[in-house]
Amino acid sequence: MSPVILLSFIVIYFAVLLAVAHFTSKGSSDNSTFFVANRNSKWYMVAFGMIGTALSGVTFISVPGAVGASEFSYFQFVLGNAVGFVIIAYVLLPLYYRMNLTSIYTYLEERFGHTTYKTGAAIFLVSRTIGSAFRLYLVAIVLQHFIFDAWNVPFAITVMICLVLIWLYTNKGGLKTIIVTDTLQTTFLVTAVILSIYFMAKGLDFGIVDTFEAVKESSYSKIFFWDDFVGSKANFWKQFLGGIFVTIAMTGLDQDLMQKNLSMGTIKEAQKNMITFTSVFVVINIFFLAVGALLYIYAAKNGIDVSQLATRDYLYPEIALNHLAIVPAIIFMMGLTAATFATTDSALTALTTSFCVDFLNFNKKENPNDPALVKKRNYVHFGFSIVMLLVILVFKLINDDSVVNAIFTAASYTYGPLLGLFVFGIFTKYAVRDKAVPYICVLSPTVLYVLKTYVIEVYTPYVIGLDLIIINGFITFLMLLVSSPGKADEKALSHN
Repeated sequence: MSPVILLSFIVIYFAVLLAVAHFTSKGSSDNSTFFVANRNSKWYMVAFGMIGTALSGVTFISVPGAVGASEFSYFQFVLGNAVGFVIIAYVLLPLYYRMNLTSIYTYLEERFGHTTYKTGAAIFLVSRTIGSAFRLYLVAIVLQHFIFDAWNVPFAITVMICLVLIWLYTNKGGLKTIIVTDTLQTTFLVTAVILSIYFMAKGLDFGIVDTFEAVKESSYSKIFFWDDFVGSKANFWKQFLGGIFVTIAMTGLDQDLMQKNLSMGTIKEAQKNMITFTSVFVVINIFFLAVGALLYIYAAKNGIDVSQLATRDYLYPEIALNHLAIVPAIIFMMGLTAATFATTDSALTALTTSFCVDFLNFNKKENPNDPALVKKRNYVHFGFSIVMLLVILVFKLINDDSVVNAIFTAASYTYGPLLGLFVFGIFTKYAVRDKAVPYICVLSPTVLYVLKTYVIEVYTPYVIGLDLIIINGFITFLMLLVSSPGKADEKALSHN
């Protein structure tokens, strides 16, 4: 596949996004538009657009690639995700709407105190920056390998180009623009995965029924793994429970996806959005796993040596760009670009919102839409683009694990304390020692890391998987409980 053709497509793609940004931000580029889209978003657009944000390039590349080693065990995690989304809809969203929040971490200030509030917001900034940088890194290495290496463009320039383009189309309209562009990008993503199945099936001379049967009868289609709870990461309960708590922490306690839910007028619309989103999310992941099975079936039939690939993450792009026709290659690149940039643009907006509200106190200003504050917000938005660039470059230097595992491992360590804080706040009536919370949130993942690395892995057969975030949250919860000075006052409990 010619790098010129692929690059031409990306240029056209971003031209469309810039045009959408121009029209959605026309006549209104204030902070209310940027942060919460003036709280008049349509639930069905948010629900559909959130698919692209939630899936990302990790799902698009790593999930199909991982099928060769872990079969369909990932779907156990997806089922846990679905339960987590329902909990978010009926436990967390009502709380956020009652308090009329712009940043969800404001809850921590009302419940616990100023230091806890700042700690929670800081955890999000670190966690989301790392997670989003990893996701963009995944696509950047594919773009580098299949496009920019042809002209010897340095990797840093490739990443910089991506971030500049994202900054350009999100800078003015913020969330209002993203809700529209994410709907467009999700359309590209869903179309890409469905057509990928079609073109691979065609290349294998399969009809619709043949394709279904081939996937079902393949050695990759096993979903449920009930054995070896102690020694396997793929065990159902580890995956399922991990999926629930990873979702609660990485979605329900994350400003990124919650910011979109808070852009709707009522709690009923937000809940309708979450349930619709959950249904589509589960179905789309089934398609991604089917793509994975077909990739390995296609590789075996056409003599493609998977073991020669630097990483299984390259399998999907390798077949799509080098072994299928030009149309499926363009469709693949369309889906990959849409999946990743839908995640990154949303993350940059959420990071900017959190920093402006939680650290620069925009919500406490007499006029949050003052032109001087809008200008300051633009600086913050640009600053996070630079930070993400630096994190990606550092990750490229040190990464020696699969991207999908690195993301969830890092998120489990950084989101665990946030999970512990919110669970403690919602389900107990105790206060915390406000000044001690930052130390607890640093100590908890540290204790977990030491326990995992030097005790569990050395002296026990137990293998920690996605249950890492549960253990981390529990340690944080336990530390908060032990150090609690007693019951909180009625004012602090009034929002629960």
